[in-house]
Amino acid sequence: MATDVVMPQMGESIAEGTIVKWLKKPGDKVERDEPLLEISTDKVDAEIPSPSSGTLTEIIAQEGQTVAVNSVVARIGADREAAGTSAPPPAATAPAPPAPPAPEPKPEPQPEAAAPTPQPEPTQQPSNPATEQPEEENITSLDERRRTKSSPLVRKIAQENNVDISQLQGSGVSGRVTKNDILDFLQQPKPATIPTQQPSTPAPQQPRPPAMTFAAGENNRIEPLSVMRKKIAQHMVLSKQTSAHVTTVFEVDFTAIDKLRRQYKDAYVERGTKLTFLPFIIQAVVAGLREFPIINASMDESSVIYHRDLNIGIAVALDWGLIVPVVKNADEKNILGLSKTINDLGERARTKKLAPDDVQGGTFTITNPGIYGGLFGTPIINQPQVAILGVGGVKKRPVVVETKDGDFIAIRSMCILSLTFDHRLIDGAIADQFMAKVKAFIEAGQFTL
Repeated sequence: MATDVVMPQMGESIAEGTIVKWLKKPGDKVERDEPLLEISTDKVDAEIPSPSSGTLTEIIAQEGQTVAVNSVVARIGADREAAGTSAPPPAATAPAPPAPPAPEPKPEPQPEAAAPTPQPEPTQQPSNPATEQPEEENITSLDERRRTKSSPLVRKIAQENNVDISQLQGSGVSGRVTKNDILDFLQQPKPATIPTQQPSTPAPQQPRPPAMTFAAGENNRIEPLSVMRKKIAQHMVLSKQTSAHVTTVFEVDFTAIDKLRRQYKDAYVERGTKLTFLPFIIQAVVAGLREFPIINASMDESSVIYHRDLNIGIAVALDWGLIVPVVKNADEKNILGLSKTINDLGERARTKKLAPDDVQGGTFTITNPGIYGGLFGTPIINQPQVAILGVGGVKKRPVVVETKDGDFIAIRSMCILSLTFDHRLIDGAIADQFMAKVKAFIEAGQFTL
């Protein structure tokens, strides 16, 4: 009996996924839990294992195609079925021909001219018999209701940009307009439905088309954006449109951390983990979040959500993009526990072994541009959170040290920390008090090892 391979639910808020790559082809034998395909969602890139052993008889959804969760993307036949019946192979080749017909209607100019007719259906119906008008109106109103049944975030973006969601063709389940749909629509240089309501949007978009006039050749290499890169771009633009970004910067003495790290790094290697500055920073951040819980909150249109859990997202740079796995309940871990968790999440992120739960539920994020030598950065908030900490490079410098016996100049390990916060919720005084707490904790060096 054939087994259906379905698009998994990669998190409670994920309604669809994009197939990045098939690791097997029709006719290949697969083992249960063997990697079968790679998918990309708004939250994570992951390898999807085979649900059973057998032979891959049919691939239904092709690479680059976005499908709803629980949709069948392939079928696996039992070994005896694949060998004993010849029907499955034709079935596998049957879905392939529909792909060529799909591009055929697109280049035809005449069908494209007919394509706009579905949009003005309500205006064309009056010329038909009166008895048919109510049916068409009911169908149109049903489609509009499905499209307007979008998430609060999508409706907020539409409201801020004067977009009528009912006029958009959603790609989500039952025609729902997804976040990608609304962002793609806003990025179009020539909006078809509301040209007069978006006078300012086409202007900044005009510089983009000239960049695409460059032809591939000896001096140019043109590559399409990957699925992850597109989603990162959309998420960054959405964050800037949503939050009022403000950044405050503090210089912090990391000498105490540096001494502890040098003292214990060999012992930690023997215990199977690498000791970096990051676990110490997380522990300091946890102390700050406990005292200023508003930094650990998130917002919707009318309320503030205060999170009791302290789940710290750690931005991990990959060769193909950026992902933010989450250290759950960071306040319950000592430096050793944090170090092991960070190394494990980073390794699984680089090998595409993260589970959906590994990237869900973050309440505050830390990013570390200083690992590459940067002095400091001004990161973009990871929505729907309200703050993000940027960690600069740790560098030795001569600084003035104040003591009760007087001031003197000493060589210290210094680092610049930057907090980007959402000024809609967090005032500058609160942000600076939080940073002062983090600074004092780090410089005191009273960590739980």
